[in-house]
Amino acid sequence: MSLIFIVFISSETHLESLMEDLGLEQLYPEKLSLSTILQIDKKTITDEPAKCNSDLPWYFLKKLMMVNVTARNAKCTSACESNVDAASGKTELDVDDLFENLHLGDMLNPLDIITALFLCSDGFVRQEMALKMSMCQFSVPLLLPNCETKQCTLMLWALRDIVKKYRPQSLSESKGFIEDRIVLSELPMISFVRLGECSLSKSEILNKLLSNSQQYHDTFVHHNIECGDSPKRISNGLVEITWYLPCGNKNMDVFSEPVAVANLRGDIASFETQFSFLCETSAAVFVFFDTLDSECKLLTNQHHKAQIFLVGNHQSKDSSKDALKKVATKLGLSNSNILLKTKQMNDADFVKKLRETVSNVVENAKMKMGIEQMADIALELGIWVDEDSSECQTAKKNADAITAEIQDILEYKEAQLPLQGKIWKELTCLEKEEFQLRNVGSETIEDYKSNLQIQKTKLRETQNSSAMSNAMTCFINAISSPGIERCYFLKWMRMNLDNVSRKKLSDLREQYKEKCKNSESKEEIKDIDRQLSNSSLGTEHFFREMGQIYEASLSLPETDPSRQQLQHLPKLCAHLLLDGFPLELVDGDASNIPLRWVSDVLSQLNDLMSSKSKILVVTVLGVQSTGKSTLLNTMFGMQFAVSSGRCTRGAFMLLIRINEDVKKVLNCDFMVIIDTEGLKSPELAQLDNSHEHDNELATLVVGLSDITIINIAMENSTEMKDILQIVVHAFLRMKEVGKKPKCQFVHQNVSDVSAHDKNLRDRKLLLEQLNEMTQAAAKMEKKEENKSFTDVMEYSPDTGNCYIPGLWNGNPPMAPVNAGYSEAVYELKKNIIQMLESCGSSVNNILEFREWIESLWHAVKHENFIFSFRNSLVADAYMRLCTEVNKWEWEFKKEMYTWVTNAETKINNFGTVAVKSVTSDMSEFLTQLKSEACIVMSKWEKYILENLANYFKQTEGHVYLVEGYREDFANSAKSLRRQMESSVVNQLTAAADIRQGMTELDRIKENHTKELEERVCALIDECREKKVKMEDKELDTEFDKMWKETVNELSFSKQKTINVITNVSYYLRDNVSCKGSHASELSQKSLEDCGLVPFKYTADGRYKQMIHKLSKWLNFEDHVKAVQNLADCIIASCTQFVTERMERKNNYHDTYIQEILHMIDERLENNQDVKIEIEFEVSLKQHICGVAARQFQKLHEDFIRDNDPYRCLNQNKEKFRTDFKDVFHERDQCQKKAEEFTDRCLRPAVEDFVYRSLGPDIIGEMKTSETFSTRMFFQSSVLLDLLSKDDFENYRSNSCSYEKYVKNWILNQIVERFSNGSTMFEFEDKHVQSSIRSINDAVNKAKTEKSGNLKSFVKNVCQELGDKLVISQDALGAFMILNNADQEQFAHWLTECVKDMAQVLQEKFKKTTIQMKLEKLNVNPKNKLFTELIGCGKQCPFCEAPCEAGGKEHGEHFASLHRPQALGRVRSSRTQKLITDVCSSSVISGQSFQNIATNGKWHPYKDYTAIYPDWRIAPDASLQASDYWKYVLAKFNQQFAEAFNAKPADIPETWKDITCKKAEESIKVSFHIK
Repeated sequence: MSLIFIVFISSETHLESLMEDLGLEQLYPEKLSLSTILQIDKKTITDEPAKCNSDLPWYFLKKLMMVNVTARNAKCTSACESNVDAASGKTELDVDDLFENLHLGDMLNPLDIITALFLCSDGFVRQEMALKMSMCQFSVPLLLPNCETKQCTLMLWALRDIVKKYRPQSLSESKGFIEDRIVLSELPMISFVRLGECSLSKSEILNKLLSNSQQYHDTFVHHNIECGDSPKRISNGLVEITWYLPCGNKNMDVFSEPVAVANLRGDIASFETQFSFLCETSAAVFVFFDTLDSECKLLTNQHHKAQIFLVGNHQSKDSSKDALKKVATKLGLSNSNILLKTKQMNDADFVKKLRETVSNVVENAKMKMGIEQMADIALELGIWVDEDSSECQTAKKNADAITAEIQDILEYKEAQLPLQGKIWKELTCLEKEEFQLRNVGSETIEDYKSNLQIQKTKLRETQNSSAMSNAMTCFINAISSPGIERCYFLKWMRMNLDNVSRKKLSDLREQYKEKCKNSESKEEIKDIDRQLSNSSLGTEHFFREMGQIYEASLSLPETDPSRQQLQHLPKLCAHLLLDGFPLELVDGDASNIPLRWVSDVLSQLNDLMSSKSKILVVTVLGVQSTGKSTLLNTMFGMQFAVSSGRCTRGAFMLLIRINEDVKKVLNCDFMVIIDTEGLKSPELAQLDNSHEHDNELATLVVGLSDITIINIAMENSTEMKDILQIVVHAFLRMKEVGKKPKCQFVHQNVSDVSAHDKNLRDRKLLLEQLNEMTQAAAKMEKKEENKSFTDVMEYSPDTGNCYIPGLWNGNPPMAPVNAGYSEAVYELKKNIIQMLESCGSSVNNILEFREWIESLWHAVKHENFIFSFRNSLVADAYMRLCTEVNKWEWEFKKEMYTWVTNAETKINNFGTVAVKSVTSDMSEFLTQLKSEACIVMSKWEKYILENLANYFKQTEGHVYLVEGYREDFANSAKSLRRQMESSVVNQLTAAADIRQGMTELDRIKENHTKELEERVCALIDECREKKVKMEDKELDTEFDKMWKETVNELSFSKQKTINVITNVSYYLRDNVSCKGSHASELSQKSLEDCGLVPFKYTADGRYKQMIHKLSKWLNFEDHVKAVQNLADCIIASCTQFVTERMERKNNYHDTYIQEILHMIDERLENNQDVKIEIEFEVSLKQHICGVAARQFQKLHEDFIRDNDPYRCLNQNKEKFRTDFKDVFHERDQCQKKAEEFTDRCLRPAVEDFVYRSLGPDIIGEMKTSETFSTRMFFQSSVLLDLLSKDDFENYRSNSCSYEKYVKNWILNQIVERFSNGSTMFEFEDKHVQSSIRSINDAVNKAKTEKSGNLKSFVKNVCQELGDKLVISQDALGAFMILNNADQEQFAHWLTECVKDMAQVLQEKFKKTTIQMKLEKLNVNPKNKLFTELIGCGKQCPFCEAPCEAGGKEHGEHFASLHRPQALGRVRSSRTQKLITDVCSSSVISGQSFQNIATNGKWHPYKDYTAIYPDWRIAPDASLQASDYWKYVLAKFNQQFAEAFNAKPADIPETWKDITCKKAEESIKVSFHIK
């Protein structure tokens, strides 16, 4: 019973059972796709062994995809372990347990795993598996059985991709070789089968047969390899095939001619169909047997086309001579057709005999057949052919229709793919010339650029004029077909085109090799290279044509039907990218990127993927033919559209999906692999501009990548140096633009196990070379601070190098892939993925990747990459950083405005009833406040610096791109702290000194008031004693008499006024004394005589007249005019400062004049572009100080007059009179006194508090608008506003008086923002309500304190409000006298009055215009916003565009948008016409400039940094970027000419086509506005 049970279980080998064991049951009907195999998951990057049977297929696939020759050694560890455990753990007999473990102990035969995988895979996976198996020198399936349906399939499609190179004996002399697709090669096939049981191992003998004496390889699985003896469950009936291909060396070749070897698994008795197929297709069939049936119908009934050979084991006990004789006779066999292994014969002898027999058959074979030809025989025998699916056949028909037309490749390309030829190359040259302007000649730059654009338009018109070729129509239709058919079509196309190109290119490459050996024949090498390029034809050429068709269509109107019909092409290509097909980024033949095409494809790809999908980029760089593509193919299974037959130059990108289990680790959804084809060899580098092309290509791909793999073949040090030079340049450029890709050097063909240690010297040498090249590159790029390679990027010689042995283990074509190669590449793959884990901050999405392509390519086309690089991602990151820093700085400023307001309040209340200070010494109090201010400022400085540090720690927002600006912003924060400290100290000192000056006055006033109060009280008593009812008239008479007597008796000492002009003169002389003795002499002029007439700068004196003449001759803006403009701006700023001080009506303080002198010095320092003589500086300061001194003298005298005790006393006379009458008549004063206290003391204080607080509120509100968030936004808003108004006077004002225009613009924005009132009322109400709450709290607190009388009560109230409100001492003093109000009643009425006060103030604020309010503010929003947004205030030295760099302490000035020089009044000295050149174009041209700064000498624009080292004038972000100012000049050319007394400019033709909309777009492009 048990025995039967065992047999039953063991015989259950049908397909479903095995599929379940392997975990493939789902994939059997659905089929495994290539994208699933190639995606990166945990299995691909971990070394975990197979733990159960379901792991085995994936383990095999993983190893196979990495072309690892150990792939077939697949067995699971847990099965082995469980058997060991069972054996060691139990000693007693347990038969049931044995039965349970029987199945577990079964190892799976590798052939079953291979068969199962082929059955579960789609056509493309089968092709990939067959290709990789062939590289490993494994046999591949020819006939695939299905043990369930008993149907087998010819693997024609699966084998189609295998291309083999070999050299038969006939070509050994010429060193030629044959390269062909194996299914098309007509070779003799020798088949090996077995009949019945056989004691000889057929497969093992075959392996020995095919292996030479130096190298044995297991081509076929046999019972002596790992798991080879496990019973086959589904692979019987499998026919495997391999090929023996000679290398042309007699001593090494087993067979001198190529031969196919087939091997049928299982007994032919069970697989007659397969046997019949082999008999029909083979040159010979070797039948292995132990016993023969004398009838043996199986052998005798076949219609043999093949010779039959019988191979028997004479040692077998079952062998029968008679049966052998009968069968041999029936088959008509001779002795030579029968091979017997005798006891005397060992395996080697037997194999030798067999080899001789096979050689004989091969040499004399008449029957030669390609696998493609076998398909007909297969169909006759009822064998399916895997190519017979409808999708595959339709695709084949479509591909054949295109490729059948090809006779001569060059002619075909010109006829069918015309757009990518001459026209595209001409367009490339024109584009490059637009960026480099090498051939401008005597033309103006803008005219030259305009002509280039016209030529480009004409070329596009030429492209559009020809109809789409037949081939392209068929191609586009075919790739528009549904998914699987499209994939088949592209594969057919690729194979067909490879077949067409192969013959032509093989010859050319042989010639190329020969010529390269002879260094004399440079021109011939160049010619062959050109032919190689022209004779190359692959699917990428069709996609390239598609890109050109699309790009050309974009020059048509949007409504044109031709354009609309082609709009779907980018989406089509995006689908293909997702399907795993490559996209050509750089067309290496033209050295250009079809930017719009690539950009639109990537946009469509972004739409197809989730918008949040992130990508990481890996790039491989290396010289031609150093095994880059093989490396990528081994590492990632990439199928780039290149083969050894072709040499398309350029860069291709492919997408690989990241599986869910790795997504979180890598923080990305896709990996982009970029393969660069053909950095040229040194021979070619000398011939044309290929070195330039290589530099461009390397810079682009290094800039795009997160990791760059640099592939170096160790044996060629010249090539190595060449590529290192290119790579170092690329890395240096990236460092300078803020990108830091990681790099991994891969050294190929290093085979020794101790390579890593042995190459320590090589690594040191490599690092030395890298350092040397870094210095050379840094010199070329003018970035000489980079001394070593590690300055440019993170690189460790120990971890940054990977050594990979040679690809082949032995001599091709019969050598398998070296297992060491596969393992080393696998280690590299793991290392790269680990490196990618740390790239979190640089992860981009597809749109950001697209942006990098565009900006890098624009910059690459310029000669000076670093100065030309502009990128919207960098700009966005910079903008975000500026916005954040501005936010932190504003928080700091706002805090300090509030703090200073409070401090000034405390100072103004010092020495009064309102003060709470413990000290009575003002200087001590001032020191205390200064110390407190320093603590607050230190806290805020620390806060900004910490925020900045934390900002750069984040991984989002591409902050690493702006790392270079970090120091600038840190310095800016420190600078802000210094400025703030200076400003705060000045304000506190001025407030303290003014308050100190008031102390004596207050004391005098207080004494006088007391004296008067006593007299009034005495008068009241006197009048009451008269006991006569006195009328008001009599009381008035008595009061007037008493007042006159008292005032006459009081001593009013005259207040001293200081001579402000003397003080100002002192500070002016002190300021100019450091400028030298000549300046001191000039400053002796009396200030009283200065500033009486408007300041006018004239060219007096020989030096000035020389500069004046020189500037006129040089045809730059007249020096006199430039200096006058500067003077006017400085005078306007100082006048504004003086006006603000006058409006505050405080006393004069010396810090005022110090601040003015500081302002003048700062402005002169910032305008070093204008040459300034000492006479000018002194006379300007004298003029400004003269005007200021007179104004400040008036301010001081007005203050003294307003605070004169006599005047103050008389001002209060009527109030005293009223109080006198009230007290005399004993009237209730509570309500009246409460009203008086509110109106005269509280309301002015609250109003003052509101105006002191509103400034920061208004600034804060304005800064919530994007317009005022950063300098760049501000500039763009001003320009867009100018465009919307489209008024010449505005443009003129903006160009000629930029500062004045911008200040007025800011003021208008503020007025516009607050004119509706609601926001302003909110702010005002907020401060009024805050004050009222403080007053009510103070009243309530004063009530709780038992203050004996009303005076004490009011004092307590004032003291509580002392930190917030400045209550007038005069008003308070007047209020306090003759006050007999009841405290409780007063408090009640005061509360009521305060309520009414809120309404009164609101009414008053409503009636006050925004302009009037702005004049009263303590902090002027217009000026503060201007100072913040104007930044450093520098303007471009050529066109006066304002600097937009963030922070005050930036190292470089830059502007997003430069103007035509005409707007800076520049004209031709010869014609007097305004000049249209734009400096952003001039700096890349070969032209020169001369001006005052160059001392009249001509200086090349390209080297402008030698004259203006602080400026970075990058070329326009796009060719349309400066359209804004071109539009303005074209429109108002006549008006500008009249305004500047010049003749109108000659406007280039293309400028006239610029519309208002295009001008607006150019602003958005230049300022990176989304």
